[in-house]
Amino acid sequence: MQTNASGYPMKQGQTSSKFTQFLWWLSTAEKELLENAVVDGNRYAITGFTVMGTWLFATLAWTYFFSTVVDSIWASTILGIFMGGIILGIDRALIKGINKGNKQKLIPISFRVLLALTIGLFMAQPALLYLFNKEIHVQISLDNEQRKRNKLQSQDSVYQSIKAPIVAQRNGLQQQLIDKDKEVSAARQSFIAETDGTGGSKKIGLKDIAQAKQQAYLRLQADYTLLEAGLRPKLNQADSSLQQIDAAILKEQASFETLLNDGFITRIEALNNLIDKNSSVAYRYYLLVAILMLIELMPVIAKTLLPSGTYDEHAKLQEAFEIRQLQKRYQQDVANALSDETL
Repeated sequence: MQTNASGYPMKQGQTSSKFTQFLWWLSTAEKELLENAVVDGNRYAITGFTVMGTWLFATLAWTYFFSTVVDSIWASTILGIFMGGIILGIDRALIKGINKGNKQKLIPISFRVLLALTIGLFMAQPALLYLFNKEIHVQISLDNEQRKRNKLQSQDSVYQSIKAPIVAQRNGLQQQLIDKDKEVSAARQSFIAETDGTGGSKKIGLKDIAQAKQQAYLRLQADYTLLEAGLRPKLNQADSSLQQIDAAILKEQASFETLLNDGFITRIEALNNLIDKNSSVAYRYYLLVAILMLIELMPVIAKTLLPSGTYDEHAKLQEAFEIRQLQKRYQQDVANALSDETL
């Protein structure tokens, strides 16, 4: 017969597989105390399975999260494994603090549950983005089109103060030409009517009145030509200024469109819009959130619900035994020191 870590006899030949010992390690149990505890060995193996499931889920979720941030699959994988290891450490710390003495204490358990819920809620987001990937990309396309329209409207409002006086000047110049052209057209029609006998004198041919109207028409035509020659450079300058402004708007719009992406925050926003617009998606979203958060809560739930057994008693006795041994060594060291001083 040999003794375990607590100093109590254990049957020879009790061994466990490496995988079982790994599960015990995940559940923060000491294998020396579990080698001869069949029932508790099973319980802590179950707890270890839940921790392993949470660890793998966290690794995959974080890997997918980083894949939306960085372009390298190797970098996202390494970062996902690193963050998965951190979550594993947190989970082991959470369940290590749950023992026979504090299972009935509400505050410690509530704190651990709240922390697990916080971690689980964040880890659920990458998983949901993966599950709704196709629908999210359709929504991203719609959202980006709306962003383009909003950007264009904002640019128009920004440049409106610059364009307004130029447009007003151009419209004023064009109105002058239009008014002058109307006068020329009226004079021409009056002259033509006078020559064909439909005008005021009712005489056909180029008579005195018709000649007078022709002279008036030609003077107005000359005035229009002079006016157009004087206003055309100003109109061209106004059109050029407006074209430059439009080109600047298009350039800014093109630069803005290059910034549109399908990154993590963009996907989250698209998912939120998808939930707001589609009740069937919203129902399944909240259901999946609950399921995925339960994955993170599994270790805490398992450790809290599973009953205590011989392992906790062994651990308590082992800790007391180590304390006594430490006290004995300290007392012996003190006694040796006093005897040395006496000599």
